[in-house]
Amino acid sequence: MEKPVYLDWAATAPLCEDAAAAMMPFLQAETAGLVAGNGNANSLYEVGRTAFRALEQAREDIARAIKARPDEVTFTSGATEADNAALFGIVDAAMARAEQEGDHECVPQIVVSSIEHDAVLKAAETLGHWGAQVTYVEPDATGHITPQALAEALNERALLVSVMAVNNEVGSVMDIAALAEVAHSAGALFHVDATQAFGKIPVSVKEWGVDALSISSHKIGGPKGMGALYVKARTPFTAQIVGGGQESGRRSGTQNVCGAAGFAAAIQVAQEKQADEQARLGALRDKLYAALAEKPGVRPTVQVAPGSQDYLPNIVHVLVDALESETLILRFDMRGFGVSGGSACSSHSLEPSHVLRAIGIDADAAHGALRISMGRYTTAEDVQGFLDVIDSVL
Repeated sequence: MEKPVYLDWAATAPLCEDAAAAMMPFLQAETAGLVAGNGNANSLYEVGRTAFRALEQAREDIARAIKARPDEVTFTSGATEADNAALFGIVDAAMARAEQEGDHECVPQIVVSSIEHDAVLKAAETLGHWGAQVTYVEPDATGHITPQALAEALNERALLVSVMAVNNEVGSVMDIAALAEVAHSAGALFHVDATQAFGKIPVSVKEWGVDALSISSHKIGGPKGMGALYVKARTPFTAQIVGGGQESGRRSGTQNVCGAAGFAAAIQVAQEKQADEQARLGALRDKLYAALAEKPGVRPTVQVAPGSQDYLPNIVHVLVDALESETLILRFDMRGFGVSGGSACSSHSLEPSHVLRAIGIDADAAHGALRISMGRYTTAEDVQGFLDVIDSVL
């Protein structure tokens, strides 16, 4: 290949031109004079006020994109921090309130799906060490968490439920509105990790009826190290990063104005192109699944019907018999194609994917996982090129 073909958009999206352009005014060196990028958004003088206005404009843009109020959006360093803050912050506040009310033996139930990103799973595990009861909801064989399964997992102590909007490995899309309704019926709050969904399918905190939501910048072509946490007004929440009281006391630390501007710009262009990209990428997804299913020793991990909206339009996940993901990834890389075996966060782990094991894939088969994910710059020629080399790789 004259240039590498990137097919791992579920891991990260390349920085888009719009985000880069929005960030440039904040990246000038000090010799250019004290411009907004060199100002602290919490300072009272003009340079600080300029930075503050840019920060708040980005907050308004992000809030509008998820149908929230600006004062419900807190900037974070990414979705991992947002997930951690949501679980720790809500549970911490609830347990503190229980103590104040005289319930010194409060054992809240925290319910998470077993196919969550480790940012949620590890946070839930930590809450278990704090004394919470952690319950895991299993997916069905299609990779979906059903409302019935969630209802059966909840008990009278249910405090918080966390279920991802889209699974980052197989691409299954959850019915978040139905799941949130089940949680609320049991008296629990609901958090959704919308990292993989945001910018690819419609995301609305109002329509979903959630109490907290996490999103990330780099998944949609914004800068890395930038994310946001939505917490619905009046939801109990205790800050987990304390200090100067920035972000209305929810997350201390001098804000990354440059990153916020890039994040907001990436969101705007992603939403403008969302409907067209859903259709275009969905067609490429269907073509890939159909072609790969005909390859000996290759089988789809989940059955995705052509045109299905139950799965993300840009993710294809298959299992390759008798070969390991690491070997496949390196062989494709030698031919100029960047693909993955699953979550980028566990790419150096030799353990089979917890997601695949949860949907009933045995350990040997799970070791041969291959994920191809596409994005805005993926072309039909890129997909055909991948199909042209797969026989030689296998």
